[in-house]
Amino acid sequence: MKIGIREKLLFGLSGMLVIVTVISLMTIRQIDDLGKSLAVVLKQNYLSVVACQDMKDALERIDSGVLNTFIDNREDGVRMVNEHKAKFSDALDRELHNITIPGEKERAERVRTLSAEYFGILSMIMESSKPEPVRRTLYYEKLVPMFNELKAVAREIFELNESNMISEKNAAHNLSISARWRVLSINFASVLLAILLGYQIHRWVLNPLRNLIESTEEIRRGNLEVVLQTAAHDEVGQLSRSFNAMLIALRQNRNSDTANLIRSRKLTEDVFRALPMPVAVLDQQGHVRVSTKTAVRFFGLKPGVSVWDLPFSWMSELLEKPFADLRPAVLNLNDKGYVQQFVGNKEYFFQPFTVPIVSESSEVTGSILTISDVTQLHEQQELKRGLLSTVSHQLKTPLTSLRMSIHLMLDEELGTLNEKQSELLLDAREDCERLVEMLDDILDLNRIESGKEQLRARPIQPSVLVREGIEPFERDAKDRKVSLVEVTADGLPDVVADLSAIQHVFTNLLSNALRFTMPGGSVTAGARQEDDVVRFFVEDTGSGIDSEHIAHLFEQFFRVPGQDMHSGVGLGLSIVKELVEAQGGTVSSQSQPGKGSCFSFTIPLYKQGITKEKTIVGGDTG
Repeated sequence: MKIGIREKLLFGLSGMLVIVTVISLMTIRQIDDLGKSLAVVLKQNYLSVVACQDMKDALERIDSGVLNTFIDNREDGVRMVNEHKAKFSDALDRELHNITIPGEKERAERVRTLSAEYFGILSMIMESSKPEPVRRTLYYEKLVPMFNELKAVAREIFELNESNMISEKNAAHNLSISARWRVLSINFASVLLAILLGYQIHRWVLNPLRNLIESTEEIRRGNLEVVLQTAAHDEVGQLSRSFNAMLIALRQNRNSDTANLIRSRKLTEDVFRALPMPVAVLDQQGHVRVSTKTAVRFFGLKPGVSVWDLPFSWMSELLEKPFADLRPAVLNLNDKGYVQQFVGNKEYFFQPFTVPIVSESSEVTGSILTISDVTQLHEQQELKRGLLSTVSHQLKTPLTSLRMSIHLMLDEELGTLNEKQSELLLDAREDCERLVEMLDDILDLNRIESGKEQLRARPIQPSVLVREGIEPFERDAKDRKVSLVEVTADGLPDVVADLSAIQHVFTNLLSNALRFTMPGGSVTAGARQEDDVVRFFVEDTGSGIDSEHIAHLFEQFFRVPGQDMHSGVGLGLSIVKELVEAQGGTVSSQSQPGKGSCFSFTIPLYKQGITKEKTIVGGDTG
């Protein structure tokens, strides 16, 4: 018959439970007996002791009352005798009804008989008609001996009950000692049984489990050749045999999986290396684990190389970001986001970014460095800028000639014009001016993007920038019946900005605000400090813009649907964005249809210790 671990444990624990239960029941019974004995002592013997004490006290008070009648204090003596006579009778009655000990009843009856005689003689002594010498003779010869005998019998009853109380007390004490030894015995037996059971558990369970743990540690270290030795037929033995079977299966699977893994890894690495884009997988220390051929060719990212040892500072900076915020990081060099690299006497442009490799416990175990080739895109942008610049310059020459011709004709230098001819020439002149403005905007945007626009940034008061920005529009606002208000905060620190560039920004923002604000409305321009920047703003009470168009306002050639043809081609706000970002600031907009719009931009504060004037070329600062 096979006995399992559960049966073994149940057997050992059941034996301990039986011993504990039996001794506990015996102890509880002895404690109950002890309680009953104590109850008898308190309920019976104690009442008899109190009754005997009350009788003795009453007799002594009666005797004192009799003596008072002999010293001309008869009234008090009679009162004392009558009062304590009743108390004696009550105490005697309690004793007669609480006979519990052998020999107590005879003595109680003796007290009752003597008390009857005592009170008979007492009545004769208390008669006032008898002469005092007779009363005294009766007192000393009859009453005093009887008084002493009554007290002696009451003392015997008292001592008898007191002796019984002591006896019961000793019995209770012996019972408690017996219970204590029984409790000690059960504790000792439980300890012995627990030690025996613990030893058996150690043999049955702990030793096999320790062997199992050691085997799993060996497996964790990669050793699948371990074998558990056990002859037991319980659950641990079954577990050991199952464990050995599992190891055999693992060894077989390992041999098969290792071969498949080697093939899969080689195939993955071959495919990875063949990727046209420079990509490298890095570990936590920045060492290259796997990389593509283009990553090795352009940046020297060979497996085993540390990016910290390569001559690319941007690569180290980019690698730190995913470890800090656990998010993909994009390089932000000169606000362009690309790096320039010469390989084989050819110029390339790349846009790098990293993606963290995060484990299930939210720990970064490495990163993937991806470097996109944007050379073709960069060349297309350069081609576009060159084409725009060339076309704009080529258009300005005939446009200037056309403007001059229209101007001469309107001045009637070449002859008198009729009313219809004047109207046509005025419309033509207006269209030419709009076309000139468009070409100027295109050229300005092209110069900023190409880096040919040089901004001279210097420390300047924000109030000066706001004042210089709104002055050219005061007359126009008055003609349009629009209030132009300045609300620049007091005590603003200096900012680092190019005055003409900021004037250009205000020109675009204020002209738009006045164009879309109806007569009676207002346009507010001002500045306030926010942390380490000053925010400039232009707010109007115009028609407002739908929320769906807010995100596209600063894009090139974007025009809000519904505007008239005289509102431009959508380059003004994109120029504002380029000029502000070239000076280290940001742009934003807020608007509600029917309530107006607010366009704002920030400029960094001037910090002491920095060169007072610096040149900004396009998006580069120097």
